[in-house]
Amino acid sequence: MKIWIALLLATFAVGASAQCQCNNMKWATCDGTPCQCSIMVGTELTQNLNCSTLIPKCYLMKAEMYRAKNNLSTRTGGKPVETAFVDNDGIYDPECEATGAFRAKQCNNTEECWCVNSAGVRRTDKGDKNLKCEKLVETYWVRLELKHKEVAKAVDSSKLQAAIATAIQTRYSVDKTLVKEVQYDSEARLIIVDVQKEKGDRKADLSRMAYYMEKDVKVLPLFTNPAKFEPSVDGQKLEMENILVYYVDEEAPTFTMKRLTGGVIAVIVVVILAVAAGLLVLFFARKREQKYSKAEPRELENL
Repeated sequence: MKIWIALLLATFAVGASAQCQCNNMKWATCDGTPCQCSIMVGTELTQNLNCSTLIPKCYLMKAEMYRAKNNLSTRTGGKPVETAFVDNDGIYDPECEATGAFRAKQCNNTEECWCVNSAGVRRTDKGDKNLKCEKLVETYWVRLELKHKEVAKAVDSSKLQAAIATAIQTRYSVDKTLVKEVQYDSEARLIIVDVQKEKGDRKADLSRMAYYMEKDVKVLPLFTNPAKFEPSVDGQKLEMENILVYYVDEEAPTFTMKRLTGGVIAVIVVVILAVAAGLLVLFFARKREQKYSKAEPRELENL
């Protein structure tokens, strides 16, 4: 009898362990009753997670930085060889609030700091430790520039917005009514998706959706489910091969030319000079036309 009880308890424990997982974060470690999941974000530093929603982008970036620094793969499958490395451009080690939101000022553990928006994207020039970032400016509009792979039959553009909106709601738990517009260039296989909430809305976090989608398209999913973001139109799945994300904040960013590199400034100067030269050529051409138009009547009078 005791053996049967032990077997039942063991079976129950295995079943409970299988259910204790974080479907929204494949790197999470889960255990306990009730189930609690966490992720490593620093040396001997873990962050508890709420796996009922998408994980805040700030926590995800900290986890990625920790894994990259410790030669832990940020992709499923691990490093093929020890000398292999991944592209960490755009990723930094952020400071997060207790809610998972980005702190308005970020320094990446250096003496150089900058202000970010709610998506953690830099929106000011860089400065020193004395830089003031009065508040975290909210991103209320995200534009997704997607390119899908070649398909067997033409995509019905009239059905594309509904398909995209449904896929976004199903995979990222973002209300599909926030998908305001979808534009499609069939020749370029380019899809432009505008996801926009009302200014002042602090419930919908568009940055989480955009970050998870970037990983789905560019790398591998952050979900435990290896499926990717593939909207379906008339039964035909659209597999994405590239993505570019634009962020629009409730307040305009405050970049200035003083922090631009010499190369960028040189290009700007060349463009300005080219425009000025063009205007001068146009001005003198018109002056010459006016001169000839005035001279023609006099020549006719002399005849």
